[in-house]
Amino acid sequence: MSNPILVETTRGPIVENRHHAAAAICTASGSIVEAWGDIDTAILPRSAIKMIQALPLLETGAADAMGLGDQHLALACASHQGAAVHTDAVAAWLSSVKLSPDHLLCGPQPPRDPAVKAIDRTATRLLNNCSGKHTGFLTLALHLGADPSGYLLPDEPVQKAIQAAFAEVTDTQAPLVYGTDGCSAPNYAASLKGLAGAMARFAAPDTLGPVRGAAAGRLVAAMAAHPVLVSGEGRACLALTTATEGRAVVKTGADGVFTGIYPEKGLGFCLKIQDGHVPACESLCAALLVRIGALDRNHPTARHYLNTEIKNFNGEVTGERRVTLS
Repeated sequence: MSNPILVETTRGPIVENRHHAAAAICTASGSIVEAWGDIDTAILPRSAIKMIQALPLLETGAADAMGLGDQHLALACASHQGAAVHTDAVAAWLSSVKLSPDHLLCGPQPPRDPAVKAIDRTATRLLNNCSGKHTGFLTLALHLGADPSGYLLPDEPVQKAIQAAFAEVTDTQAPLVYGTDGCSAPNYAASLKGLAGAMARFAAPDTLGPVRGAAAGRLVAAMAAHPVLVSGEGRACLALTTATEGRAVVKTGADGVFTGIYPEKGLGFCLKIQDGHVPACESLCAALLVRIGALDRNHPTARHYLNTEIKNFNGEVTGERRVTLS
């Protein structure tokens, strides 16, 4: 199935760019509420499913044994900016489990937070946007008695636990296919339908059973309570989650992926912009939040993303990015 054009960018009267996309809105039972494009072909969800990767941290009892709170859980699901609020918290977490940034295998990354960049642009592992997720992996490894240096290996305990959780909540048949993410972690593939269904199960955690359901509910609550830790200032994840007043949680992934969780209606969604265009991805995410009733179309944040003004260097409006969802 070819994917429809769901986002356009104009320049004057001309449609300059057209972004094909696929998206699915799903219930916890796996029923499709609405869908656009190819929702059956597997994609790499990238960082949009960090809450799934964090499930074993709670399900095994590691989080409680290590005294982790909601802020730690939010960081485990984060793609952060590298602001002090992020790096200080990750450093403190590592210290609390008697590890250091040298144990992180995510690779060094320069800061994205403007305040940090103004002082020092040196790339470090703490600044890596996935350092919170990796600290969660390390914490799980310690709890399981596994070698911390092998926490990214697919056949080692940490990744085996993540594989099992991912396959079950996305209804994906093992063995899982994966690609290596930017942070060096395995990123497991699933269909948009399966990913949207997984997000709906996070929205209706009672459907996951007592242990997994409690874990999913805690992760969603932590993300809703600490959206700054999940992303950072100036990010769409923060803006859109805040605009819903925490009633919904959204999570971005690289190369045009976004997921959404809406507990009030037990709905989840996943979208993929075919060409990986991030601004188009953010616009479509806002449109899906409006579609499911989690965000008022007239909210300033919704209006900004649904019809984003594009300006030139003189500040003149030259066009707009708009969602064409029918």
